[in-house]
Amino acid sequence: MDNLDLILEKYHFSQEEKDELLAIIKPFYCHDEFQKRMTNIFPHHGNKTLGMHILDDAAVTYILCKKKKEKKKYYNLHIDLAVKIAMMHDLYTVPWQNNTSIKVKSFFHKHGFRHPVEAVINANYWFPEIFKDDNSAKIMIDGIIHHMWPLPVSSLKHEGINEMELVNYDFVEYLSVQNREYLIASLMRHKIGKISFCRSKYHEGRIMSKADKIVARKELTTTSSIIALITGKNKKLLKGKEDVR
Repeated sequence: MDNLDLILEKYHFSQEEKDELLAIIKPFYCHDEFQKRMTNIFPHHGNKTLGMHILDDAAVTYILCKKKKEKKKYYNLHIDLAVKIAMMHDLYTVPWQNNTSIKVKSFFHKHGFRHPVEAVINANYWFPEIFKDDNSAKIMIDGIIHHMWPLPVSSLKHEGINEMELVNYDFVEYLSVQNREYLIASLMRHKIGKISFCRSKYHEGRIMSKADKIVARKELTTTSSIIALITGKNKKLLKGKEDVR
């Protein structure tokens, strides 16, 4: 049983639900960069791989969206966009735990604040066809940027992003003019100093953010993994003693 099957079994999807979810996530899942994040090169929370975290988020996002669609308020909710946000929200460039190669000058440019911006840039570079529709791109970019709510994301002094000490700044040039404007506008919303402090404007992003919290609570089960969120260092992981179920 491969990783996708494990996720589908874990959440007891019907065959119809499996087919719908797989149709959305397979283009991401099959990409080389995503498969790299399925390996232990990319431990995310504790020793759980980034890829498995993302798949869990996608499954929970799908489940929450299906429940929301039963209410009149959410009749126009785009389940596919919410799940796509989940599949792209943590596509940061390099592993963050115990990584001494990442050196930043500003506290608010550390991984926790910066990685949503890296994820948007990488997603646009790796999956440009996903961002061709302007309205969908605006929803997905804003959802990725603010998925950490109520935690903030790095913001801008001016309308430029080279000040963020991004690991993947070379990929910025691959953003379309329109998508770059969406990214900057999202980062400038509710700006307080060096951070943007707000949740996504759209239902799709807000639901995905809620799913991320549900999944993370089950993953952050050790003191060392929680401390690592602040320090970037996980001594138990270095010693091979970290375990996440």
